[in-house]
Amino acid sequence: MTKPPDKDRRLILAAAATGGLAVAAPAAAQSQKAKPMAPPPDPTTAYPRPPFPKQQQPWPGLTSKMDPRPDHGETSYKGSGRLQGRKALLTGGDSGIGRAAAIAFAREGADVAINYLPAEEPDAQEVAKLIREAGRKAVLIPGDIKDEAFCQQLVERAVGELGGLDILVNNAARQFSRDSILDITTAEFDETYKTNVYAMFWITKAAVPHLKPGSAIINTASVNAYDPSENLLDYASTKGAIMIFSKGLAKQLAPKGIRVNAVAPGPFWTPLQVTGGQPADKLPQFGADSPMGRPGQPAELAGIYVLLASPEASYSTGQVFAAVGGRGGP
Repeated sequence: MTKPPDKDRRLILAAAATGGLAVAAPAAAQSQKAKPMAPPPDPTTAYPRPPFPKQQQPWPGLTSKMDPRPDHGETSYKGSGRLQGRKALLTGGDSGIGRAAAIAFAREGADVAINYLPAEEPDAQEVAKLIREAGRKAVLIPGDIKDEAFCQQLVERAVGELGGLDILVNNAARQFSRDSILDITTAEFDETYKTNVYAMFWITKAAVPHLKPGSAIINTASVNAYDPSENLLDYASTKGAIMIFSKGLAKQLAPKGIRVNAVAPGPFWTPLQVTGGQPADKLPQFGADSPMGRPGQPAELAGIYVLLASPEASYSTGQVFAAVGGRGGP
């Protein structure tokens, strides 16, 4: 019979001297009792449910004027350093989904540049304050991404003021609700495609030369990319384009170590809806027909954007991540 190793012999002897092997565990650990965990919130009632007050705003709308005010995680999102030292540029970062992602990125340790329209300055200043309170750098770059020259300037300024770039979120969007193709004007069609598709192309093209291995591009698609609403014909077609653009670009950039993914939200409570994105008479019941019985809040998407930006999703590229409240997925 072989003798046990010295270390094991010492543990056995010590246990025998005290009457049992439990001495191997720290006494303090034994004396501690696990604290009961709070039950998870019920997702069907965790956020406001319809009916909502009747409301409309002129484009592009402000978060502060919405009722109920959207939740972007201002008081709830807690970071854990998952994006420490990263540098991110987000379009539409003043409100809605982009605002939630910007707040989360900052609390995860990233410096953040956001783009928005000049009329959205009050919302942008709120986001900048939250980013700085998280101890990170905030860069505000107002301007219209329907202009190719501005898109190039946007990327160059973000790179210059952040000191680099390794996360790009193409999120800004335009949406018109029209019951018939006969009601869609060429000007509206052009504005929707310029904002949703052309800008994504221009900004991404300008950003790619600055991105290094480990960088991430995240594009905001929609449930409308694969389940189009009849009143959002042009918007839905742009979201389909975004989904395919993301999948194709992912294949192109994978050998360079750059990941490209898309997020496809369902009905989410953002200024996009109260500025003509939904029919005014249907807005009070917005999201009520989802299995959850309510629209999503931007805060509920923040974690998905953080995951896709972080090394935790290092083998995910060319994917579409849905958050649609139960109404199927891509």
